[in-house]
Amino acid sequence: MATLNESTKGKTVKGRTKKAAPRVDLTAMVDLMFLLTTFFMLTTSLGTLNAADIAKPDQCDNGCTMDYPASRTMTVLLGDDDKTVSYLGTADDKGMKISSIKNLQEEIASNKTKVAKIHGNDPSKYMIVIIKPTKTAKFQNFVDAIDEMKIADIKSYSIDDKNILKQEIDFLKSKGL
Repeated sequence: MATLNESTKGKTVKGRTKKAAPRVDLTAMVDLMFLLTTFFMLTTSLGTLNAADIAKPDQCDNGCTMDYPASRTMTVLLGDDDKTVSYLGTADDKGMKISSIKNLQEEIASNKTKVAKIHGNDPSKYMIVIIKPTKTAKFQNFVDAIDEMKIADIKSYSIDDKNILKQEIDFLKSKGL
């Protein structure tokens, strides 16, 4: 790899020859380093972007409705000022809770526990979450809500920004969100 070059020239000082300091030629090492770097750059894959899977309901033309089982459906409304409104079941249940986007994980965990308890821990009866961003919601809050779905291991969630119910709109207006 590296060669050690010694100079044969030397000056005599009182009968002894003074040896010059040896020089190391690293040209071959530098060539090998570039070859290895090139090899690893060409053979490894670069980091891929991680995209979140997002499902939006299909548009219904003939007045069809999407029915979700109320016993295991959680709805999250993203409102103004980093606030969320969440409820389990239907909007008529009066169980709507206002919380901060930072506390969304706690709401998801408690509702996930309730759904598991109601259905006897049946793995096929997992919780479904519908995220409804309103016009006043920030995009960052939407991204945070999607991240919480991944963190909480929610198997099925959907984004529905078109079908906000009248009860939900009335609640948001009454609370100033």
